Amino acid sequence: MSWKEVTIGSFLRERPDRIEPNQANFLGLKRIEKIDFSGNIYLADNTSTRTNMILVKPGDLVISGINVAKGALAVYEGKEDVLATIHYSSYEFDKSVIDIEYLKWFLISNKFMNILKEQVGGGIKTELKPKKFLSLKIKLPDINLQKEIAKKINNVYDEIELLKVTNEENYELISKLRQSILQEAVQGKLVPQDPNDEPASVLLGKIKEEKERLIKEGKIKKEKPLPPISEDEIPYEIPEGWEWAYINDIAFVTKLAGFEYTKYLSTAISTKGDVPIIRAQNIKMNKFIENTEEFISYGLSKKLNRSAVYKKCLLMTFIGAGIGEVAIFNKNTRFHLAPNVAKIEIFNNYSFNIDEKYILYYLMSTIGQNDIFRFQKATAQPSLSMETIRKVRTPIPPLNEQKRIVEKVDQLMALCDELEKNIEQSKKDCELLIQSVLQEAFKEA
Repeated sequence: MSWKEVTIGSFLRERPDRIEPNQANFLGLKRIEKIDFSGNIYLADNTSTRTNMILVKPGDLVISGINVAKGALAVYEGKEDVLATIHYSSYEFDKSVIDIEYLKWFLISNKFMNILKEQVGGGIKTELKPKKFLSLKIKLPDINLQKEIAKKINNVYDEIELLKVTNEENYELISKLRQSILQEAVQGKLVPQDPNDEPASVLLGKIKEEKERLIKEGKIKKEKPLPPISEDEIPYEIPEGWEWAYINDIAFVTKLAGFEYTKYLSTAISTKGDVPIIRAQNIKMNKFIENTEEFISYGLSKKLNRSAVYKKCLLMTFIGAGIGEVAIFNKNTRFHLAPNVAKIEIFNNYSFNIDEKYILYYLMSTIGQNDIFRFQKATAQPSLSMETIRKVRTPIPPLNEQKRIVEKVDQLMALCDELEKNIEQSKKDCELLIQSVLQEAFKEA
């Protein structure tokens, strides 16, 4: 069967009417909110507009000029007229000449992209307007072959979609596996206990003695002691040699004071400087992302030294988006906290140690996250306080066991990472496969 060269305008006819804002508001019609990349149309109730609109009638082909190459086109199958912004275009079409399923696949193919580049100067940078779209010349088979091609593509696409669903399910399984690993780790079930390990009570005793010495020397302030963790408050039983402790027992928790931010920092942040700012978006679960756009001077950071970050510690978002997310900071340069990030500085010295990564893994676990949010403030913007972070209950294993746990979790998380990379590759292969199918289907176009 032969393919004939035609213009798109030979089988699509644009509805040219533009409706002014006052008239559009008067009509009270629903509006197209979006067309997703699967070709689903979403409508919104009538809202006031200040821009011109277009009219869409039942049975029209509607195309998003901005996202047409991603599949944002569909036949409107409602029973009443609707409106759309001028970033959309609406067309009547001849069903005896064009199969819309065929056209949908053609418009997201690389073949169509090449036609755009050849026939439209510079291609399409932002939006495909009807004038340019309708004038494009393409090769089109007869309607029966169009339907046959579309059917074959749809069959392959259905198989690819099943693979995509499997990929998403596998992602979910890996996420659950990660949490299972962390749960086992912080409950003492991931690695065996060694009775020869120095018990955690000795480690906590050393930390307490060191704190008391520093208080006596005036190097740190004496804090109001927290009440002991009672039997009723213990979330679960831990192995012999482990101890329950508050974060406050093993770390200093600090943040930028509100008045310091208002008085000094809020107007001092710029795109250049010596010390990068750490905001909530720089803290993702188990990942610290360096801020390369906001800085303050070294002198100001030194003035607000309590909220500076310059040695290994944990960082936690405690206000707004990402609340409860935690990561290890381990840079050799100086950074400075924004008002929504807390610093958890593990209390270590030459004679004892606590593994920061073990504490990180506990705080990342479902158990740790639940404890973090026990005292979450019921405010308009989700938030924690320094006091609530200090009261997070943490199971402390002997130091040697902490290291064994971290080593094992690292190994298992690396395997999870590898599985996720395989899924990512599978997702890329799906996209390549559909384009390969489209390339074969439209090689004559």
